Amino acid sequence: METETATRWLTDAEQCAWRTHLEVNRLLTYQLEKDLQPFGLTMNDYEILVNLSESEDQRMRMSDLASATLQSKSRLSHQITRMENANLVRRENCESDRRGLYAVLTEHGMATMQKVAPHHVASVRSHFIDRLSPRP
Repeated sequence: METETATRWLTDAEQCAWRTHLEVNRLLTYQLEKDLQPFGLTMNDYEILVNLSESEDQRMRMSDLASATLQSKSRLSHQITRMENANLVRRENCESDRRGLYAVLTEHGMATMQKVAPHHVASVRSHFIDRLSPRP
């Protein structure tokens, strides 16, 4: 027999906090995305570039990159195709596993990352970090 558990509805204050969090998150993501547009990048592009630039040999297995970026393998595959067309990344076969593929940062991808990163950090500072109150 199933035991029913009463739903713990959010209080007005909790509901307000939750909805404020969602709105702030949407607004911050929108602004950060907007600030990447002059470079022809999306937040997904940038996140992939960051992951690859911080990985050993600037490469990651596609399955690991999908997990790291919280994307399905199918969605990541489409994303990588677009990034390959822009010469930001390339795919390479995995020697130890013929079914596996690596996403690899190209020289152009690394140069793009180095060019964009200071602007992205400034955007994060301006729209998020600098708005936080220091702890007393």
